[in-house]
Amino acid sequence: MASTSVSRIVPASPEKVWSLIGGFDALPDWLPYIPESTALEGGRVRRLTNPEGEVIIERLVDFNEAERHYSYAILQAPFPVDGYVSTLRVHAVPGQENAAEVQWSGRFNPNGASEDEVVDLFTGIYRDGLDALHKALAA
Repeated sequence: MASTSVSRIVPASPEKVWSLIGGFDALPDWLPYIPESTALEGGRVRRLTNPEGEVIIERLVDFNEAERHYSYAILQAPFPVDGYVSTLRVHAVPGQENAAEVQWSGRFNPNGASEDEVVDLFTGIYRDGLDALHKALAA
Protein backbone atom coordinates (compact mmCIF):
# COMPACT_ATOMS: atom_id res chain seq x y z
CA MET A 1 0.00 0.00 0.00
CA ALA A 2 1.29 3.45 -0.95
CA SER A 3 0.64 6.70 0.87
CA THR A 4 1.29 10.42 0.74
CA SER A 5 0.57 13.45 2.90
CA VAL A 6 0.73 17.20 2.34
CA SER A 7 0.37 19.92 4.99
CA ARG A 8 -0.04 23.65 4.61
CA ILE A 9 -0.39 26.54 7.04
CA VAL A 10 -3.33 28.72 5.99
CA PRO A 11 -4.23 32.29 7.11
CA ALA A 12 -7.39 31.64 9.13
CA SER A 13 -8.43 30.21 12.47
CA PRO A 14 -9.04 26.44 12.65
CA GLU A 15 -12.76 27.18 13.18
CA LYS A 16 -12.97 29.32 10.03
CA VAL A 17 -11.05 26.75 7.98
CA TRP A 18 -13.24 23.91 9.20
CA SER A 19 -16.40 25.92 8.47
CA LEU A 20 -15.21 26.15 4.83
CA ILE A 21 -13.84 22.63 4.26
CA GLY A 22 -15.53 20.51 6.94
CA GLY A 23 -18.70 19.86 5.01
CA PHE A 24 -18.35 16.63 3.02
CA ASP A 25 -20.15 18.25 0.07
CA ALA A 26 -18.10 21.52 0.23
CA LEU A 27 -15.26 20.80 -2.22
CA PRO A 28 -16.55 23.19 -4.95
CA ASP A 29 -16.37 26.01 -2.37
CA TRP A 30 -12.57 25.87 -2.30
CA LEU A 31 -11.18 23.28 -4.74
CA PRO A 32 -11.09 24.40 -8.41
CA TYR A 33 -10.48 20.79 -9.56
CA ILE A 34 -14.02 19.93 -8.37
CA PRO A 35 -16.53 22.43 -9.75
CA GLU A 36 -19.55 20.21 -8.96
CA SER A 37 -20.55 18.02 -6.02
CA THR A 38 -23.87 16.28 -5.45
CA ALA A 39 -24.71 14.80 -2.05
CA LEU A 40 -26.23 11.32 -2.13
CA GLU A 41 -27.42 8.85 0.52
CA GLY A 42 -28.18 11.57 3.06
CA GLY A 43 -24.82 13.24 2.58
CA ARG A 44 -22.73 10.10 3.20
CA VAL A 45 -21.77 9.83 -0.49
CA ARG A 46 -20.68 12.60 -2.85
CA ARG A 47 -20.72 12.51 -6.64
CA LEU A 48 -18.03 14.84 -7.91
CA THR A 49 -17.31 16.07 -11.41
CA ASN A 50 -13.91 17.41 -12.48
CA PRO A 51 -13.38 20.05 -15.22
CA GLU A 52 -13.05 17.29 -17.85
CA GLY A 53 -16.48 15.95 -16.87
CA GLU A 54 -15.08 12.79 -15.26
CA VAL A 55 -17.10 11.44 -12.33
CA ILE A 56 -15.61 10.63 -8.93
CA ILE A 57 -17.80 8.97 -6.29
CA GLU A 58 -16.64 8.98 -2.67
CA ARG A 59 -18.11 7.67 0.59
CA LEU A 60 -17.62 9.33 3.97
CA VAL A 61 -16.12 6.70 6.29
CA ASP A 62 -15.24 8.79 9.36
CA PHE A 63 -16.22 12.25 10.57
CA ASN A 64 -15.22 14.06 13.76
CA GLU A 65 -16.55 17.61 14.16
CA ALA A 66 -14.80 18.23 17.50
CA GLU A 67 -11.38 17.17 16.22
CA ARG A 68 -12.00 18.71 12.77
CA HIS A 69 -11.29 15.82 10.44
CA TYR A 70 -13.03 13.45 8.06
CA SER A 71 -12.00 10.43 6.01
CA TYR A 72 -13.45 9.15 2.78
CA ALA A 73 -13.03 6.24 0.38
CA ILE A 74 -13.15 6.41 -3.40
CA LEU A 75 -15.85 4.15 -4.83
CA GLN A 76 -15.38 5.17 -8.48
CA ALA A 77 -12.78 7.42 -10.14
CA PRO A 78 -10.55 7.76 -13.20
CA PHE A 79 -7.45 7.20 -11.02
CA PRO A 80 -5.16 4.13 -11.30
CA VAL A 81 -5.70 3.01 -7.69
CA ASP A 82 -7.94 0.88 -5.54
CA GLY A 83 -8.40 0.69 -1.79
CA TYR A 84 -8.11 4.51 -1.61
CA VAL A 85 -8.85 6.14 1.75
CA SER A 86 -8.01 9.78 2.44
CA THR A 87 -8.24 12.08 5.46
CA LEU A 88 -8.54 15.86 5.63
CA ARG A 89 -7.58 17.39 9.01
CA VAL A 90 -7.45 20.90 10.45
CA HIS A 91 -5.05 21.57 13.35
CA ALA A 92 -4.52 24.64 15.49
CA VAL A 93 -1.10 26.30 15.23
CA PRO A 94 0.19 26.92 18.78
CA GLY A 95 0.38 30.64 19.55
CA GLN A 96 -1.33 31.68 16.29
CA GLU A 97 -5.07 32.04 16.60
CA ASN A 98 -5.47 33.24 12.98
CA ALA A 99 -3.57 30.36 11.40
CA ALA A 100 -4.33 26.68 10.95
CA GLU A 101 -2.46 23.69 9.60
CA VAL A 102 -4.41 21.62 7.11
CA GLN A 103 -3.21 18.08 6.41
CA TRP A 104 -4.49 16.02 3.48
CA SER A 105 -3.28 12.44 3.43
CA GLY A 106 -4.17 9.27 1.62
CA ARG A 107 -3.30 5.61 1.26
CA PHE A 108 -4.02 3.47 -1.76
CA ASN A 109 -2.95 0.51 -3.87
CA PRO A 110 -1.56 1.27 -7.33
CA ASN A 111 -3.60 -0.43 -10.05
CA GLY A 112 -2.23 -0.10 -13.57
CA ALA A 113 0.45 2.42 -12.60
CA SER A 114 3.64 2.41 -10.54
CA GLU A 115 3.68 3.35 -6.88
CA ASP A 116 5.78 6.44 -7.70
CA GLU A 117 3.24 7.55 -10.33
CA VAL A 118 0.24 7.35 -8.01
CA VAL A 119 2.11 8.92 -5.08
CA ASP A 120 3.12 11.80 -7.39
CA LEU A 121 -0.47 12.09 -8.68
CA PHE A 122 -2.06 12.42 -5.23
CA THR A 123 0.76 14.51 -3.78
CA GLY A 124 0.10 16.97 -6.63
CA ILE A 125 -3.68 16.91 -6.10
CA TYR A 126 -3.30 17.51 -2.36
CA ARG A 127 -0.64 20.24 -2.83
CA ASP A 128 -2.67 22.06 -5.50
CA GLY A 129 -5.81 21.73 -3.39
CA LEU A 130 -4.17 23.19 -0.29
CA ASP A 131 -2.67 26.00 -2.38
CA ALA A 132 -6.20 26.77 -3.64
CA LEU A 133 -7.50 26.67 -0.06
CA HIS A 134 -4.78 29.14 0.99
CA LYS A 135 -5.81 31.51 -1.82
CA ALA A 136 -9.51 31.23 -0.92
CA LEU A 137 -8.79 32.07 2.74
CA ALA A 138 -6.37 34.90 1.92
CA ALA A 139 -8.90 36.66 -0.36
